[in-house]
Amino acid sequence: MTNREKQNLKIGLLFISPWVIGFCLLNVYPLCASFYYSLCNFSVLSPAVYIGGLNYKDLFTDEIFWKAVSNTFYFSAVSIPVGILTSLSIAILLNFNLRGRGIFRTIFFLPSLVPMISLAVLWLTMLNGQSGMVNLVLHPVLDLLNSLFGTNMRPPNWLQDERFAKLGIILTGLWGVGNAVVIYLAGLQDVPRHLYESADLDGANFWHKTRHITLPMISPVIYFNGIMTLIGALQVFAVPYVMTSGGDGPGRSLLFIATYIYQNAFDYWNMGYACALGLILFLIILSLTVLATRLSEKHIYYAGK
Repeated sequence: MTNREKQNLKIGLLFISPWVIGFCLLNVYPLCASFYYSLCNFSVLSPAVYIGGLNYKDLFTDEIFWKAVSNTFYFSAVSIPVGILTSLSIAILLNFNLRGRGIFRTIFFLPSLVPMISLAVLWLTMLNGQSGMVNLVLHPVLDLLNSLFGTNMRPPNWLQDERFAKLGIILTGLWGVGNAVVIYLAGLQDVPRHLYESADLDGANFWHKTRHITLPMISPVIYFNGIMTLIGALQVFAVPYVMTSGGDGPGRSLLFIATYIYQNAFDYWNMGYACALGLILFLIILSLTVLATRLSEKHIYYAGK
């Protein structure tokens, strides 16, 4: 290495040193500390006592933990495809050259700017079983279906019914798809126009163009939004926590892994056990992200490759 290269290396390291220091202090150290404390009986108020893998042994025999895992996976399995399909469909519609589409784009994006706490309070009112707006809309629809098919369906008491509580949280999450819609729109506008023109000459209809041109060309964007949605779904916390006033819903139906971590850390002061839970959640997210990447890599098209 020449002197000039060494000098450039020193300058480069100097410029990235703030990021390296921040990464070590805010990411590496907390991760290492969490692993250490996960091997301890630690209540924050007293010194940590090393107990080996006892927290992990207790974790895998903890029925409440497995209930939280079940709730989290159910929520993720439903909310991720629903969120992706909803945001992608809205983005495709907003990509048409229609009058006032800028206004519609703004309308769909603005709800995503609402803070999570405000969002939870708003939807807590909207999902009220007696006077909520959602049930006021559902009531005449269900009455019509009852009259047509002779059924006796009634609007659910969303957050007080174990069968519908998680569906209520999923419905709440659709309010914030605006961020994903904006990203999809950016990807849609990068699709070459000549591909659509060639498809029109061949007589392709809208669905053919969507399947064979639009989706392949924006597949990297779909992959990115899918991974971000996956990570967000597995870490769901703020909205169900606020909606249940710090609880876990009827029959623990709204107890998610992140909520259980918070309860152990700050309600029960069992920080060692909470650290073990946090590391398990980290490994779950990492494993599913790697799995999703491996499964989707053959279906992602990058221009120029």
